[in-house]
Order: sequence, then structure tokens, then C-alpha cells
Amino acid sequence: MEIIMTEMLWAVVLLVVGFVLLIKGADFFVEGSSSVAKMLKVPSIIIGLTIVAMGTSLPECAVSITASVTNNNALAVSNAIGSNIFNLMVVCGFCALFNPLYVEKSTLKKEFPFSVVCAVLLLVCGYLGMQLGRADGIILLIVFVAFLVWMVRSALKARAAAGDDEYEVLPVWKCIVFIVGGIVAIKFGGDFVVNGASTVAAKLGLSQNLIGLTIVACGTSLPELVTSVVAARKNELDMALGNVIGSNIFNILFVLGIAATISPIAFIMENVIDIVILVVMSVLVWAFAWTKKKLDRFEGIVMLALYAVYLVYICMR
Repeated sequence: MEIIMTEMLWAVVLLVVGFVLLIKGADFFVEGSSSVAKMLKVPSIIIGLTIVAMGTSLPECAVSITASVTNNNALAVSNAIGSNIFNLMVVCGFCALFNPLYVEKSTLKKEFPFSVVCAVLLLVCGYLGMQLGRADGIILLIVFVAFLVWMVRSALKARAAAGDDEYEVLPVWKCIVFIVGGIVAIKFGGDFVVNGASTVAAKLGLSQNLIGLTIVACGTSLPELVTSVVAARKNELDMALGNVIGSNIFNILFVLGIAATISPIAFIMENVIDIVILVVMSVLVWAFAWTKKKLDRFEGIVMLALYAVYLVYICMR
């Protein structure tokens, strides 16, 4: 009994240390990369649409790829799906409590529906054959590249309206330290989280799917939560919602695309149900945003309440 408790304590310590490394590593990586992009005269709107959204999704990427390499594939897919549901319902819902999240028409017509299409694509790929194979992974990555090209072209069209002083430029040596240090922290953080979560699941008799949808998903989504809440409190509301949508697209197309290409991911019916729930919740939030062109405090409370119901459901099933 004492040995089991010691192993559990060590696993929890690994989880906490892993989450800290993931969050701080993503923070350093974003800051360093942003400064490099600034030095190279890359428009700040492109920096926000790409580096910020992808940077906050690096923890999910690290965990899912590590899980795929170590054949903990149930953790890889549940982490990505759980993070997307958390991002959508908790991050957006929590932000709406501070300030109404006004949504641009272009976002409602382009990025938001595209994120729903990505979830449906994942559902179709996973349900057919009940696995996300290497061919499916490659398809997701091709769609991701196409999305990047589309996003950059859209950003270049809006370049004239973008400010040029959004990010502080760091010295070159500090950029290198931040980028390299961030990557190293994210790598080891991902290892620690996967190992810790797998141990906790084994000792408590819980499935990797449940651990991935709850503890790991919430932990790896902390960068999105922090970034979006800070943006909402500073009235940078487009960034708050854009970060969530961009991260959700990145999680499905790139994170699961890479993970499936490395090692095919077997699907269980619970995964299919969770993706259906993600699609339904995405459509619901899209409808909320479409009716008033914003997400207000009441809708934020509804979204948080729905996530609480979802948590109860996955813990009881």
C-alpha cells in the first residue's frame, strides 16, 4: 500500500511539473517567435493568427505526439478532443463573464464554420474503420497546410489595417534562448504529463480516455485559458475568440494529423460520441455568436453549465 501511495504521489508531482513546463515553455516559445517574426517584418496580424494560436496549442501537441510515440494512443485522441471542448465551452464561457465577446462577420462566415467542418472531418475519418490511420493523418495535415495558406493570404489582405507595434522586440540572443528553452520545456513537459497521467490512470483503475478528457485536457488548455482571459480583460476580444478557434483547428488538423501519421490511433465508441458532442457544442456556440454577433454573460454561464454537465457524463459512463 505504501509503495502504491508513493508511486501515486510521484505521478501527481510529474503531472504538476509537466503542466508548469508546458505552460511556461509555450509562453517563452510564443514570445521568442513573435520577436523573430517582428524582426523579419512579418505582419503582426499573421503573428497573432499563427504563432499565438499554435503556441498556446503546443502543450496539446507535445502530449498527443508523445502519447502516440509511446503507443498511448487513447490519451492522444482524448486529449485533443477534450482540449477542444474545454477551449470552446470553458475558455470562451469564462471570457464572456468578463466582457461580451463581439464576433466579426468574417469570423462567423469563415474561421468558425471551418472549425466545425474540421470536427466533422475528424468524426468521418475516425468512424470509418474505427481508427485514425496514417492516410487520415496525411489528409488532416494537407487540409492544415491549405488552411495556413488561406489564413496567410487573408492576413496579407488585411495588412494595411494591422498595427505594427503589437509585440515587443527582444534581443536576438534572448529570442534564441526563449525559443530553444521553450521547445525543451514543452518536450519534457509532454513526457512528464503523459507518464504521470498514465500512472494515475493505472493506479486508480481509470481509463486513459477519461484521464485525457479531464485532467490532461484541462491542464494542456491552460495557455489558451490564460491568453484568452488576459485578452478579454484588455478588451482585445477578437484575439480571445480567435485564439480559441485557431487552437481548435490546430489541435484537430495538425496535432492529431501528426499523431496519426506517426502511429495509427484506434477509435472506441466513446471517442465518436465525444466528437459528436464537440460538433454539437461548436454549432451551439456558433449559433449563440451569430444571433447577436457576440457572446454575452448569460451565454457564457450556459456554456460553463453545459461543460459541467459534460464532465459529470464522462465521469459516470
